[in-house]
Order: sequence, then C-alpha cells, then structure tokens
Amino acid sequence: MKILLTNDDGIFAPGLAAIYKELVELGDVTVVAPDISRSGASHSITYSRPLLCNKVDINGQFAGFSVQGSPADCVKLAYMQLHTGPIDLLVAGINNGANAGINVYYSGTVAAAMEGAFLNIPAVAMSLSVEAPHVPGDFEKGAKLCAQILQKLMPVKAGCVININIPQLSKGPPKGVRVVPQSSKGFDEYYIQQQNEQGQTVFQLAGNGHRIDGTPTDTTSLEEGYITITALASDMTNHEKTRELRNIKW
Repeated sequence: MKILLTNDDGIFAPGLAAIYKELVELGDVTVVAPDISRSGASHSITYSRPLLCNKVDINGQFAGFSVQGSPADCVKLAYMQLHTGPIDLLVAGINNGANAGINVYYSGTVAAAMEGAFLNIPAVAMSLSVEAPHVPGDFEKGAKLCAQILQKLMPVKAGCVININIPQLSKGPPKGVRVVPQSSKGFDEYYIQQQNEQGQTVFQLAGNGHRIDGTPTDTTSLEEGYITITALASDMTNHEKTRELRNIKW
C-alpha cells in the first residue's frame, strides 16, 4: 500500500514521527509536510509564488519533503509531482490538539485530508487532544490508538474523509470509540488586548475548552474521554435548502 503522510504542525513535529512508525508497518510511506507549523491555515493554497521544496532528514529516523507552503499545497504537490504512482491512502496528522467542532474548518490537518478527497484519494485526519496549553500529549500512545482505528476503517473509500480524535490520555485510557457527528460549536474564545513594543494595540486570540453540546457529538464525546470518529464530506451544499430555493419563481 502506498501511503502519503502530511500534517499542519510541520515536518519535524513529534506527532508526524510517531504515526510514521506505525504506518510503515502497513505500507510504503512518503512524507510531504510543511517546513514549519501551519496550524490554522485551513484550506489555503499558494499560487502567487513558487513553492520551495527540499528533501530533509527527520531526526535520523526517515526522510521527507519539506514544503514552504500550506498542508493543502503539500497534498497537491505530492499528488502532481513528488509521489510516484497512485496514492492508496492519505494520512494527515497526528495533530497537536483536537480538530473537532467548527475548528474542523480552521484546521490545516483536516484541510489536507479534504484536499485528498478532492483528488479522489482515501483520506484520514488524526488528532490528539492537548493536555494543557503548549503541553504536547503522548504521541506514541496516540499513534498506536490511531493505527488500531485505521486498521478497523480499512479500506477507506476513495474521496472519503474520516476524522479521528483521541482524548486526553493523561486522564487514563479512552473509554471506547464513538462514531459521532461534527459539532456546530467551537472553543469558548476571546481576544486579549495588549500593547506591542512599538506601542501599538494588538489583539491575541485565546480560548478555553470546547463549548459542549447537549447531544453526543465529537466535542462532547472527547470531553467524556472517548475516541471520536466523524465522517466528513467535501460537498458543502445544503441540499435541503437548495430544494427549497428551486421552488421560488425566479
């Protein structure tokens, strides 16, 4: 099996190295990832300048292509230029922090998987809930859990995107697995007003935990200690509303 591995935390991120060690047990892995962290890049692509791409050694463990661009750039470039032959599976992650609720739309990790879906490649996004701000989780344990889930999911259908989130492992082993919808809520966010060195007013986005739903969703299930699996779609059309609009006499 030919596997393309990418992320949005950057090619030297520990989450990528951890899942790489699991994926090489399943097939041949090609790594194409951003040169630095592109968290929050969403589905942005680079078209106004060329993409710088270098082959790099990742901590003496493996080699990969470092791309000066977004996660979506990495997938497009790998598909069109860097990867030889068909790609059987795209894996994005493991992200440092959950990608659940509306944060799915901001996530470069999920965007990379969605770019795979656009290219008709089976795609899986993987994320690990953070233990505390700026404190990474146990990626080695997270990678083993993600690999177990992945084997249950295989074969992933071409064009599909499966979003996997692992809860905080410091609270103990996950209680189980829940297949749940994406929440329509996000973090409890706010801006902190500050002054920079030039005396200018700046605003730093900050936030606490996810706002919780009243029904089982990815955010509520993660908070309760479950691994979540959510099937995402590349089609953003509201088909019900589209049918209503067709009844209007334009």
